[in-house]
Amino acid sequence: MPTDTTDTTDPTSSPPKAQDPPPPPSLPARKRWAVLAVVLAADVLDLVDATITNVAAPSIAEDLGGGPALIQWLGASYALALGVLLVVGGRLGDKYGRRRLFLLGLAGFTLASLACGLAPTPGTLVVARLAQGAFGALVIPQGFGILGATWPREQIGKAFSLFGPVMGLSAVGGPVLAGFLVDADLGGLGWRPMFLINLVLGGGALLAAVRLLPKDGGDPGTSVDGLGSALLGATMLGLLAGLIEGSANGWSRATPALLLLGGLVALALFCRRQTTAPSPLIQPSLLRNRGFTSGLALGIVFFAAVSGLLYVISLFLQQGLGRSPTGTALGLLPLSAGIVVASIACYRLIGRFGRTLVLAGLLITLAGTGWLLALTAASGTRIGTWALVPPLLVVGVGMGTCFGTVYDVTIGDIAPDEAGSASGSLSAVQQLANAVGAATVTTVFFQTVDDGAAHAMTVSLVVVAGVTLLCLPLVRLLPRRAKEDPHH
Repeated sequence: MPTDTTDTTDPTSSPPKAQDPPPPPSLPARKRWAVLAVVLAADVLDLVDATITNVAAPSIAEDLGGGPALIQWLGASYALALGVLLVVGGRLGDKYGRRRLFLLGLAGFTLASLACGLAPTPGTLVVARLAQGAFGALVIPQGFGILGATWPREQIGKAFSLFGPVMGLSAVGGPVLAGFLVDADLGGLGWRPMFLINLVLGGGALLAAVRLLPKDGGDPGTSVDGLGSALLGATMLGLLAGLIEGSANGWSRATPALLLLGGLVALALFCRRQTTAPSPLIQPSLLRNRGFTSGLALGIVFFAAVSGLLYVISLFLQQGLGRSPTGTALGLLPLSAGIVVASIACYRLIGRFGRTLVLAGLLITLAGTGWLLALTAASGTRIGTWALVPPLLVVGVGMGTCFGTVYDVTIGDIAPDEAGSASGSLSAVQQLANAVGAATVTTVFFQTVDDGAAHAMTVSLVVVAGVTLLCLPLVRLLPRRAKEDPHH
């Protein structure tokens, strides 16, 4: 699922330098709109592929084997690679040119989608999903820089204004498309067409990008902290592998503990690297800003909780209530609609209410989660279709309220020269939290499912509610207001 469908900042590029040359002359109007369509197409591909396995994972695991471990890895692997490499992707675009990285990333993403669609084993599919996320991290950071080089400053707001609605529609349509393709079983291929369709979509976008995107030389002097990114990747891989291995094969073995220990060692080395690297992934001055660190911690906890919640709701609909993939996707529409509507509404309200909206979003999410908990505890696997609509809508509104506000408030009092590092760090952490949350909450679900899907869902909802409660004390530490115009 998406997080902030209205964010139109460039989250990963380095802050602009005073000596940067002026942007090239803008293109004719028709070509500008065509460039915008290419950038939007790439973002849609990324968002759709980030969400499709929420619905399709049980069908994939049934076909390939792999059991609960594969279900957990399918979503976590994509978010892991995307989050680890997102900041690096932006820096590489600054260094080697945004057009070059955009084309490389889009070509790689399309080929990785082909590998997903043809994957013969669970292991090859997970590797292909990691590749998808890695190449996506090369594409996504380049888009806003490309638009800035092709649209006049006084008109670029028109381009940015389309991202919210288009991403919102993609967030709703992605799982529905996945469910339809799985159930349609086109050519007897089952779930595979939901990846293979990217050959058409990604290939078309790539051909258009080759023809339309302006050339740029980049800045060879831009620093890229490859070692820091490698340590961050090792941290996340160790922690996720430990959680998933322990969940799938039992905690009595030594392997999960060793993986978790390796992840923690890598985390310590990563933290050390951030104090010594000439161009760290997170500027040290940001970590001395109370508002920023509070928002960073709140975002990690909240995004982890709700990404896990989305996964277990899908699992419960299929394994507990017996819904088909299409039925599951349609059942999630109220939640998706709540996210989209609330995110767009908060775009207009954040300037007035600031961190109060974050508090409201947390409380609404808790109310919806509590409603789902009461409903599951009372009805178990006999819950009717329409009974789920109101609580899922409430959960979606709460999530969308936070998605549209928490990070804009977090950067409310940072210095202008810290904006690039702050936005990039928050975007990356958001993806990593998605990966950890999906792995952690689904671990809870699978560890308790032997007593029934309703029991597993109840325990998972209790965990999500408890984790969300931890966010409440952090709200008062956030800046009171967002920046006056955080999206442009």
